[in-house]
Amino acid sequence: MISKNARVLVVDDESDVLFAVKMLLKTEVKEVVTEKNPENLMSLLSKQNFDVIFLDMNYKSALNTGNEGFYWLNRILERDKEATVIMITAYGDIGTAVRSLKEGATDFIVKPWHNDKLLEALETALQKKAGKGKSHAGAPKTAGTLPGFDMLGESEAMQDVFHKIDKIAPTEANILILGENGTGKELVARALHQKSFRSTKPFITADLAAMSEGIFESELFGHKKGSFTDAKEDRMGRFEAASGGTLFLDEIGNISLPQQAKLLTALQNRQVIPLGSNAPIPIDIRLVSATNVPIYELAAKNQFRKDLIYRINTVEITLPPLRERGDDVLMLAKHFAGIYAERNHKPTPDFDPATFKKLKQHTWPGNIRELQHAVERAVILAEGNVLKPQDFSFSAMEQPVPVTGVPVMADGPLQLNEVEKTTILRVIERNNGNITKAAKELGITRTALYRRLEKHDI
Repeated sequence: MISKNARVLVVDDESDVLFAVKMLLKTEVKEVVTEKNPENLMSLLSKQNFDVIFLDMNYKSALNTGNEGFYWLNRILERDKEATVIMITAYGDIGTAVRSLKEGATDFIVKPWHNDKLLEALETALQKKAGKGKSHAGAPKTAGTLPGFDMLGESEAMQDVFHKIDKIAPTEANILILGENGTGKELVARALHQKSFRSTKPFITADLAAMSEGIFESELFGHKKGSFTDAKEDRMGRFEAASGGTLFLDEIGNISLPQQAKLLTALQNRQVIPLGSNAPIPIDIRLVSATNVPIYELAAKNQFRKDLIYRINTVEITLPPLRERGDDVLMLAKHFAGIYAERNHKPTPDFDPATFKKLKQHTWPGNIRELQHAVERAVILAEGNVLKPQDFSFSAMEQPVPVTGVPVMADGPLQLNEVEKTTILRVIERNNGNITKAAKELGITRTALYRRLEKHDI
């Protein structure tokens, strides 16, 4: 609930914006003061205290860079380092907005905004100022949930993710989602689309890891009939199919350098040329990419183009592994138990306290996907309506590998591949799933370790 005693200052050079905000807030707060000229800011602040200041990023200058907004933000914070400032930024100018948060702004809103979003930003800022608000400005109203996408979590790491989704979704920024396998990267991509202005347009996915060199161009850019042996008819590519909406490129870190060059050309020119054609097709997409490989390490070794990273990564979202999310494991386990109980015509089970302990102790190398499968097995195989520790049995790939002992193959001598796989599993377990530490102990780079994880299907 917005405080009726709050005083709000709005600084923007557009009269329409000032009028709209004043009309919206006049019944919500005690006083709304509007100002077109930022030069009068310091004088206003010397005469009166404001609980929240809405500050535009750009004014009537030759360059629309946001530098004026940063200048006045710094002046405000120099005068009062505890000032609560919400930046107003142009549609899609997400990089500038993110920088404003780093420089001390409490939050930002994007023009044109929905009134409920502005009111929510104001309410959150006032709560934070009072010291009793949410842990992050802009966090979802329903704690721990991103509605409609089965993305649950009350951990601080997930609240950061929800906050970024809320802030970034209404923009045109290209997004790069990083995270281990099974952490929910596609769910984030879908959430970004559904909360964007493109939500009524197509959401098209492309698994780049599954595309060989031979079909990469055909799948993404399309082809004309007769352009190659099996091209029996014209086919629209994923870029063209996603035009007006969102294109999600999954596993982008796995594509070769020649594929990267073709992708970069399409993104730079905002057009594609189907195989067998010379006529370019303009495209209008919002790009969301995802990868589980250490893409910056690959770039440092010239195995991934840096100019492509700049093109796909206006803003980055990193998804935490399940082992770093604390009690989120238990929340998700209950959630999946309800789903699979209903699907298998069983009553929703309870959890034995010892079961929760077992689930929290497991390192979940397969992350949420692994937990989901574990809960499904438990629901199906459990004898009663309480899930016991013995109902959760992890596969050989998921179980901690003993520090001592040597694996023995039933059908003969031990093979080198099995020794390598077991050693990798053992070291990763000993380092609690930390890939960097595991690679260091093994004496190899993180990139080399990721390749071996893929080789052994770990």
